[in-house]
Amino acid sequence: MRKGGRFRTVRRFGLGSLVSNATDITKDTAFIGHPRGLAWLSAAEFWERFAYYGIVPLLTLFMTSWLFTPAHADHVIGLSLLRTVFGWFSHGPLTPMAIASPINGVFQGAVYLMPLAGGALADRFIGRTNAVTLGAILITVGGFLLAVDQTFLIGLLVLMFGIGCFKGNIASQVGDLYAIDDPRRADGFQIYFLGIQFAAIGAPFLCGYLASRFDPHLGFVGASIGMVIALLIYRAGRKTFPPEPIRVKADHVERPPLTPRDRKAVILLVALLPVLALGAIGNQQITNAYLVWGQKVFQTTILGFNFPITALVSLDAAVSAVLMLGIIAFWRWYGRHWKEPDEITKIVIGVAISATGPLVLAASAAVAASTHQPVSLWWALGFHILNDIGFSNVFPVGLALYSRAAPKGMGGTMIAVYYIHLFLGNSLMGIVGAQLGKIPDTTFWLLHVGLIALSAVILLVVRFAFAHLVAPTKEDVPSPAG
Repeated sequence: MRKGGRFRTVRRFGLGSLVSNATDITKDTAFIGHPRGLAWLSAAEFWERFAYYGIVPLLTLFMTSWLFTPAHADHVIGLSLLRTVFGWFSHGPLTPMAIASPINGVFQGAVYLMPLAGGALADRFIGRTNAVTLGAILITVGGFLLAVDQTFLIGLLVLMFGIGCFKGNIASQVGDLYAIDDPRRADGFQIYFLGIQFAAIGAPFLCGYLASRFDPHLGFVGASIGMVIALLIYRAGRKTFPPEPIRVKADHVERPPLTPRDRKAVILLVALLPVLALGAIGNQQITNAYLVWGQKVFQTTILGFNFPITALVSLDAAVSAVLMLGIIAFWRWYGRHWKEPDEITKIVIGVAISATGPLVLAASAAVAASTHQPVSLWWALGFHILNDIGFSNVFPVGLALYSRAAPKGMGGTMIAVYYIHLFLGNSLMGIVGAQLGKIPDTTFWLLHVGLIALSAVILLVVRFAFAHLVAPTKEDVPSPAG
């Protein structure tokens, strides 16, 4: 009777045709061998990421150089409350940087938590297409609110909710374009993420150029126009999207009980989150204090053209894309000759390399202080190369570790847990970034070196003392036939 009742529910709401349509979508090859929906979803995601990567590098720069200056600060709704709150924890003068950096840190950290709420909203109430549409509208409105001094802080809140609705749900729709056993799934996500990478390269430069060349508010306007394009593309392609999952009460599913080893593994993975957050602080600082500091330290005029300082974020995205491919090729080559290190060992190596990145910045700060002249962008390139080599061995490898080491039935939960370290890392980044200008620049970057090095040391201890708790089991190792 239960099965019959469910069948009648499906027919009543017209979902039977949607189920059959899902099969048609998964067999679609109209877009370079992939479903047509991939083209629409990838294009929409490109413009959404264009808006995001156009906005984020401008936040601290705008707040410190314009919004929180005496001429404009009194007009910002909510700033007086934040000043009071930050004043309770501040041990020095409440400079614009001391307010802007924590705000940026909380905002970027929340980006990794809000998709959990957005996913629940979609799954339980309004569906993914409506959630993504709502998210696109909120991001658009939030971006335009940033361009008005009075509503800037309100705009950040609206953006947080919008990204939460948009980000996770559109990625889920990409996955739903393919049947579970469809070998095109991995290639489809590679195409999808390729658009994100292009957006991360182009948006900081273009929006930064608008802000620095014409008006500090225009960068937000340019990013918001990109989000309008994303919304139009998404709505235009909705007929090619996968059907909404049928929301029925699922039977209770018995999960295998956690073994003592499982419990210890979960405890270890959770305990590693603040350690990984320490290791990520140098990378996360790129869109915050690094730009404010770099604006006065780096020589940004090349062949007569004055590059916006946000072009450094575009540089980092380009370097990261190239090095990520290089790191993948390196470990494949290494694995053909020697035994490839386990995930924790790779993470230790990556974090240790990441610590050398801010060391380059500390050296360039010392040179700038001694010569009283801007330093070459070669220093910046050195930092980005070292940072991205390290981060390429940390973030994706950590994702693999948390997904593989998770107890059976908890894979999705542990992936969500893994992203908490970026929330913690961004929050810490904001706190540490607030020290810029309060301590010497060389000391500021050596502080980052010390925090990242501390993370590497703790991870090394974990590698030797507790790695067996998350080491691959026999079930994790594929058989020769597999």
